[in-house]
Amino acid sequence: MNLSPIFISLKTASLSIVVTFFVGLMAARFVAGLRHAGAKMILDGLFTLPMVLPPTVAGFFLLIIFGNRGPVGRFFLEFFALRIAFSWPATVLAATVISFPLMYRAGRGALEQVNPDLIHAARTLGMGEGAIFFKVSLPTALPGIAAGAVLAFARGLGEFGATAMIAGNIAGKTRTLPLAIYSAVAAGDMESAGSLVLIISLISFIVVALINFLTRLEGKSP
Repeated sequence: MNLSPIFISLKTASLSIVVTFFVGLMAARFVAGLRHAGAKMILDGLFTLPMVLPPTVAGFFLLIIFGNRGPVGRFFLEFFALRIAFSWPATVLAATVISFPLMYRAGRGALEQVNPDLIHAARTLGMGEGAIFFKVSLPTALPGIAAGAVLAFARGLGEFGATAMIAGNIAGKTRTLPLAIYSAVAAGDMESAGSLVLIISLISFIVVALINFLTRLEGKSP
């Protein structure tokens, strides 16, 4: 069995969750702090859109933007000689975009459930908003945020449609676990497909168990 799809998927999911975690948390904090209901609704819809769009549609948009003829893709190709589409960075891009809404919504939900009395008490003590976020809100909401990060990691690991559109299915380069399973089934190699399915199923089970553990911690937090 070719192990390269496993390493490509783990490398892709690991890098994408780093980007998704920080960007998603920043977006969650920003939207949670908005007081204008209309602006909050519009931004929430935009940030959640990749979660409800078919992955192939999201991948199509990525291809239009980051493809060799797209505005961003052409810029990187002309000025940095860096091709985004149908390369390994494209797998990270697809996983990041698709998993971002899960991190964002989990982070926003966790931050909005922080006891307001704790925040008011911190303000009374003269703490600034930045200090309140890092010393009060973030530690209190950490279990929920961590659960969102784990879920986003799993989503990035299992991404298929958008990856196929923007990165392709190149063996040893962009062929992730889901794409490898599809390719093996298409080639009639059910033994390899079964082994890969077992691996990704085991990873998914571990993720679910970890999310349940983190959810229990969140229920015990003040």
